[in-house]
Amino acid sequence: MELGFRHLVVALLLAFGGGGITPANAAGGSWELLQDSVGVSAMHMQLLHNDRVILFDRTNAPSNLTFPAGHPCRQNPRDQWFKNNTDCTAHSVEYDVASNTFRALSVFTDTWCSSGYVAPDGTLVQTGGWGEGIRKVRLMPACAAGPDTSTGAACDWSEKPTDPDVLAAGRWYATNHKLPDGSAIIVGGRDQPNYEFHPKAADGPSDTTALTPLQFLSETSENSFYLYPFVHLNVDSNLFIFSNNRAILFDYKTGGGRVVRSYPTLGDGAPRTNPNAGSSVLLPLKPNATEAEVLVCGGAPASSNEAVEKRRQFPPALRTCGRIKITDPNPSWAVLIINGATDGIAGWDKANTFNPTPVIYRPDLPAGNRFEAQTGAAGTTPRPRMYHASAVLLRDGRVLLGGSNPHEFYEFGSNVKFPTEISLEAFSPDYLDASNDQRRPSIVVDPSLGAAPPAVNVGYGGQLPLAFRVAARDPVVSVTMVAPSFTTHSYAQNQRLLFLEVQVNKAQLPWIGGAVLPTDAYVASVTMPTRVLAPPGYYMLFVVNGRIPSKGIWVRIQ
Repeated sequence: MELGFRHLVVALLLAFGGGGITPANAAGGSWELLQDSVGVSAMHMQLLHNDRVILFDRTNAPSNLTFPAGHPCRQNPRDQWFKNNTDCTAHSVEYDVASNTFRALSVFTDTWCSSGYVAPDGTLVQTGGWGEGIRKVRLMPACAAGPDTSTGAACDWSEKPTDPDVLAAGRWYATNHKLPDGSAIIVGGRDQPNYEFHPKAADGPSDTTALTPLQFLSETSENSFYLYPFVHLNVDSNLFIFSNNRAILFDYKTGGGRVVRSYPTLGDGAPRTNPNAGSSVLLPLKPNATEAEVLVCGGAPASSNEAVEKRRQFPPALRTCGRIKITDPNPSWAVLIINGATDGIAGWDKANTFNPTPVIYRPDLPAGNRFEAQTGAAGTTPRPRMYHASAVLLRDGRVLLGGSNPHEFYEFGSNVKFPTEISLEAFSPDYLDASNDQRRPSIVVDPSLGAAPPAVNVGYGGQLPLAFRVAARDPVVSVTMVAPSFTTHSYAQNQRLLFLEVQVNKAQLPWIGGAVLPTDAYVASVTMPTRVLAPPGYYMLFVVNGRIPSKGIWVRIQ
């Protein structure tokens, strides 16, 4: 089911949806085509703290990006498609947001329908895939500009062909979630009703050198499909895990794991997770949060699978969202209705209608007014983003979109309704419209640091001094911190947004971080959260005036 584009935008734009202020120019927004072709369809995307996006597909077919002269071709004797043949096409790309340029990266084993997270040091840790890559772990660091001047080699993925299998089980369509200690839990995947941890540690929770069964996945699955369950870290350090149409609160820290609470079935019991692929998001967390809510949107009726597979019919997708306060002792789902949906289910050529309209969800507005369709978006007409498309929120507030390939191999001809997309485009929501410039804050940074200043290091519970300017009088200021998520298959893994505790005053100090403060600047004292609310690593930090965000800066909390 092709709800992925719409609901990824819903999930990612939560960064600036609060304050109870009536939106201005709610039907605005604009589109921009950034690259007509990067040669690789973006099945997976991850923004790193160097403002570069790592995107990748799978290795079991040639891409449209050939390695430059002198770059070694891929020769993997275990590859199930190329066998011992030479593959000189790239299957991953590093996209530089600031320069709007890209370069080819080398992925060795198959990353088809895999997952990942960003380690505390900023490295993308990428797990699983298909075929010979199903138990692999790959690393992609946040590279400095250009190639290594001492060796001439470009920064790239690391994975040696002789490395032993490092995952305890094959992870195809699994979910990763970063934990308060900086490690990750890897949950589910096809034929895997269990979980494991990465990196493994003998003194960690449970037996992290082996698999731990998760009976809940077996109870909620059909046909051994434990595909991309929705996982969110709760404010009590337990995990909210949603599969099919039900959810549990799970204590992964107890030996063997323990179900703390079972939640009621959502709505009429229709499937919400892959392959009836809806999406889910953890709603924004308030300072020192003791409550948390989850939103689950979309999905497809169970009958859609047979209708598509056997009769080539494309029933409408589900038109509802469920919202639940997962910290309540007796929680219940509130089912919301959204306007319109597309059809079919997730998979190759199993959907028939493209939905071009982004939707912003504003959780603090009254029920019935929370979904905001960007129906008047100007600029380039958006390209169809069907199965195997993804989207990420950028530091400047835009949403980067890439990918779409509802076919077994790359298809560009006129004989298919939705050709493979290897383009990149950006959607600028209405909060970036020029009409909002007077209300837009700008964070003051030391000019000597350039347009992309390095991340600010801060400790848990520490105070971060932050200076900003805004033309509007009496700004209504909040400070938000957004975790860069790993996005694939309609779901933003590790997605997280926090409102931080902040005190704002007119500037009194002459210097902040080496920058001379303008006389019209404000100084904010921002209190950092706990590691349960914000697992260690890099976050984008924004100053928000009402619902209008500044350009973000990177902070590293550790």
